[in-house]
This record gives sequence, C-alpha cells and structure tokens, in this order.
Amino acid sequence: MEEVIQEAKSKVLNSKRLVALTGAGISAESGVPTFRGKDGIWQRHRVTDLATPEAFAKDPKLVWEFYNWRRNLISKVTYNPAHKALVALEKIALHFALITQNIDDLHRKAGSKNLIELHGNIWWVCCSRCRFKAEDRRVSIPFPPVCPECGGMLRPNVVWFGESLDMTILNNAVKEAERAETFLVIGTSAVVQPAASLIGIAKKNGAFLIEINLEPTEVSSISDISIREKAAKILPRLT
Repeated sequence: MEEVIQEAKSKVLNSKRLVALTGAGISAESGVPTFRGKDGIWQRHRVTDLATPEAFAKDPKLVWEFYNWRRNLISKVTYNPAHKALVALEKIALHFALITQNIDDLHRKAGSKNLIELHGNIWWVCCSRCRFKAEDRRVSIPFPPVCPECGGMLRPNVVWFGESLDMTILNNAVKEAERAETFLVIGTSAVVQPAASLIGIAKKNGAFLIEINLEPTEVSSISDISIREKAAKILPRLT
C-alpha cells in the first residue's frame, strides 16, 4: 500500500494538469448520507417521490420538506481533511480543476476555487418558471417560496433525475477531462451519467487514472491506481 500511495503522490505532484472528480463518498466522511450505500438516502425514500420534476409538479410541498431536511442536515456538518487536501493540491498544481457531483457546497466552504458543480448547489434556489437564480442560506425555506421576478414558485437549484445538466457546465467539465494529465476519481460510484463518462474521456485522452474509494466501482478495472481507503486518510498524503 505504501508504494502505491507514493506512486500516486508522485503522479499528482508532477502533473501539469490535475483534475479531480468527487462524489458522495467524500461528503459521507463529513456525515452527509450517500445515495447508494447501505445507509443511503434512497434506501428510505423513493427517488420518484422526492427528486424529479414530476414529483415537484405533483407535490412541491413534500419536495421542499425533503430539501429543507437536507439543508438542515448539511448545515450541521463541515468539510473534512479530504476537502482541505484538494484545496492544497489546487495551490500546488500548475493547473487544477475540481469537478463535483455533490450539491452540499463543502468544497467551496473548504476553499476550493476552480470548482465545477455538475449537479447544482443546495444553497441556491431558482425559479421553476423564469431564469431567476439566487443564493439562499436559510436552513429552512418557508413554503411556498415565491420568485421575486415573476411570482413563480422557487425550487432547489439542483439537477433532478430526468433533467439535463447545464450544457455550459458540462462542456467545461468535458474540456477539463480531455486535457487532464492525472485524473483523480474520489468517492463516486461511477454509475451516474454523464458524470461517469468524464472518467472514460480522461482515460481515452491519456490521463493517468487514480481512484480512491472504499469499494470497487465500475472504473476500478481501468484505473492505473485504485486505493481502497477513505479519502480523508489518503488525499492528505498526496499533497
């Protein structure tokens, strides 16, 4: 294990273009429940009841109750050593980009700057009718939240199942993956598309792939290095 970690560290510190993709696993180490683990959120709730446009149209109050619950939970946790290690790597690397599937804002809270949030941010709201968007840090948002621009109902500024990603954001992520010299895959199940496709794009374009995850995933077999350990334990050793 020690030799593997040192090899990973050498690759990371000597890369001119370092890119990281993070998933729910890195936030789980801060106390945020994952979606697909044995204790994941979706083991207790149906996705179609809580995180789809259809669910919001059918019962927006229920959806907002769920997201207020999540906001309350996330407000009580903070970043961990893995988040801070990525901040340190951003300062060291000649070029660094952090792509995250997480909506909890812990990377930004830790200090990450060049951050691409694929699935949005739970601390922002957007209008379900017009293009209004705004940050709203209240732990619980009273229902119904009304858009100040058009009077429509506000919703969490996150990407729900069945929705497309913002193409500008996705294109930026693809460009980073294409140009990566070393690509870190951290705490993600690598099954959610199109985020998972970024890993294959990086590999196809010659990136050295380093996976850090507690369990084997869909990309373990194509990774140059695959480390079975907590990100908070491994990432600080790569800086």
